[in-house]
Amino acid sequence: MATVRFFAAAAEAAAADGAAIDAGTIGELRSELTVRFGAEFDRILGLCSLLVNGTRATDDAVALTPTDTVDVLPPFAGG
Repeated sequence: MATVRFFAAAAEAAAADGAAIDAGTIGELRSELTVRFGAEFDRILGLCSLLVNGTRATDDAVALTPTDTVDVLPPFAGG
């Protein structure tokens, strides 16, 4: 299972700092996260960047392995 870490608004929407998700691709991960955490989390997820082992994943076809770490990063404001 991939380790998923939530930050800022994503953590707030999930009411958790992370989860272990069994998914073969980023697209499957997105679907599972929506099922598990609901519509508000899905809304936030649509605004987030996903990093797989520190590299931005922009395509839902990106493959995941059980040892991957995925960071869910909402947009940050500040200066």
